[in-house]
Amino acid sequence: MRDKLVPKPGDSTPIYLQLARKLREQIASGGIDPGNALPSERNLSDLTGMSRVTIRKAIDKLIEEGLLFRKHGSGTFVAPRIEAPSFLSGFSDDARRRGDKPGVIWMMKAYASPTEDEAAMLEIPVVTKVARLSRIRLSDGEPLAIEHAVVPARFLPALEELGDSLYETLGGYGYRPVKGQQRIRASLATPTEAGIFSVKENAEVLRIERITRLADGTPVEFTRSAYRGDRYEFVSELRCE
Repeated sequence: MRDKLVPKPGDSTPIYLQLARKLREQIASGGIDPGNALPSERNLSDLTGMSRVTIRKAIDKLIEEGLLFRKHGSGTFVAPRIEAPSFLSGFSDDARRRGDKPGVIWMMKAYASPTEDEAAMLEIPVVTKVARLSRIRLSDGEPLAIEHAVVPARFLPALEELGDSLYETLGGYGYRPVKGQQRIRASLATPTEAGIFSVKENAEVLRIERITRLADGTPVEFTRSAYRGDRYEFVSELRCE
């Protein structure tokens, strides 16, 4: 590993940034697997000949980027990247499928009137009552997504019965969505989102707009979400016609 981490002579880039770049390349190429621990600062110092202050600055840089994380008393680890499925599923189902424990922090759970945009997406009159749901989605206690959902109230007649999983609750009423469309775009975190995700302001996030439907095509949910861009990747299967 030493040859892959030692900076090249003549590079004027600060040493800690060179080391951060080398570590980043190792993570991207699979040289250091997600979930694995980095060598200790002392071992990296012995391996590369760099000071521990330089090692620590490089590691702090990658922690800020979300590529590494520290466990108190255990060391520094490569953060796992989460591959979201291309089929319709909810956050809780995705987390359980990965072996993680899903969680939620509710920010809003109330009946209200839709905006014109929301009414158009849900194909309902603007006078129709909707359930407005805002929450932070957790995976093993870590905030990974912020969701703002709007559902026609007739599909959620009792908000007090809504648990952590919207799709499970909708399914209990016989209204679990079976198909949908979503749009994904890259964006920058707002100050509020950065605070929730514990990342730098203007860090990358993935913004997703999703409309889901019942089997007969009736819209049941319109959701706008922000996902941590350094932790999520969306993969789709492509086929020739």
